[in-house]
Amino acid sequence: MIDKRKIITFIVFLTVCTAELSLGPCVNADSLNTGVVLADNQGRIIYAKNLEKQFIPASILKILTSLAAIDILGENYSFPTQYLFDNSSHDLYIKGFGDPLFISEIIEKLCNEIISKTQAEQIHNIILDHTYFSGQIKIPGRGNSLNPYDASAGALCANFNTINFKWNHQKKKFVSGEHQTPLLSMFYKDIQQSGLNQGRIPLSKQQSLLYPGLLIKYFFEQHHIKITGSILLDNFDARGRKIYSFQSPFKLTDIVQKLLKFSNNFIANQILLVIGAKTFGEPATIEKGLKALNLFSEQNLNLKNIKIHEGSGISRSNLITPDQMLQILLKFMPYHSLLKNSGKDFYKTGTLSGVRTRIGYIPGGDSRLYPYVIMVNQEGKGYDSILSKLIERVGRFEM
Repeated sequence: MIDKRKIITFIVFLTVCTAELSLGPCVNADSLNTGVVLADNQGRIIYAKNLEKQFIPASILKILTSLAAIDILGENYSFPTQYLFDNSSHDLYIKGFGDPLFISEIIEKLCNEIISKTQAEQIHNIILDHTYFSGQIKIPGRGNSLNPYDASAGALCANFNTINFKWNHQKKKFVSGEHQTPLLSMFYKDIQQSGLNQGRIPLSKQQSLLYPGLLIKYFFEQHHIKITGSILLDNFDARGRKIYSFQSPFKLTDIVQKLLKFSNNFIANQILLVIGAKTFGEPATIEKGLKALNLFSEQNLNLKNIKIHEGSGISRSNLITPDQMLQILLKFMPYHSLLKNSGKDFYKTGTLSGVRTRIGYIPGGDSRLYPYVIMVNQEGKGYDSILSKLIERVGRFEM
């Protein structure tokens, strides 16, 4: 069967080359490691190079993860954190559901709500329930370095499972790198061993499990709520007790905007895990997340044979074609304002060793958005000159 779209694409491609669009030479041996596509807002291709060749996407994959999350969870979705207070034992139970922005400011708001709703004046044990996620999650591509992108995932994670610190010359000691977060003394040794004067480092698995409870304890004590017991790990024990649900003030679109702005791998894979649990039931696993992502890609984008191993782009085993990325961009177009804006384009970049990618939308003089994809999988090569020529080409479209 003749593929009409391929024929049209080839004709347009030949026309572009002969008309001296000059985005570089037409496909040759020197450009096999570069994929490029420029289209109009209806998906009609203006220029293409290696359209159906698979490339490592790096962080531009985050747009697919974000798009699937918006579809599965809803753009106004806010992450819950459940809690209950046992009036007889004075134990406080907290259960997480994968909130990727369970940061100090939100934890303090949670503590304020708990005090208001339960009227607790004293708390014995703070019991943390992490069971919404599997305890055996391994993110492909994640290592054991001190880089924040190597932080582990979890159902109840505080501050991206990292600690932020800096050296205070006046006090001659390490202090918190953010005013809203205390630097707990238990982390001093880890900071010293890092050899850094300032930065953000990931917590160990055991530290990450207890850290939310330690911050909750700190904020309670700031409100003169005495904690008489310990931080424990256990299942949420409802047994007829009243369960409260604290809702994050961040909508999913707020989270996606932060994910794309800071290219946060932790947020991306938290979202991937949550959509897996929402689609196929808890506990969340990487396998369920990938199954949900692939199902969304097939049903909503007609994408088949994409090779996705996690949701952030950190794995070099991820493979996708420029044409498939174009289909993702066309679907993401209503949310293009969530991307960074250079003044010339709305964009997302990706970087790994030997990999430089960039996708986005170039606003045309005809008030339309022109989606583009640039994927360079070659050491020492970037996308700057290609991008300049794409922007120049779109600039020719006037009202």
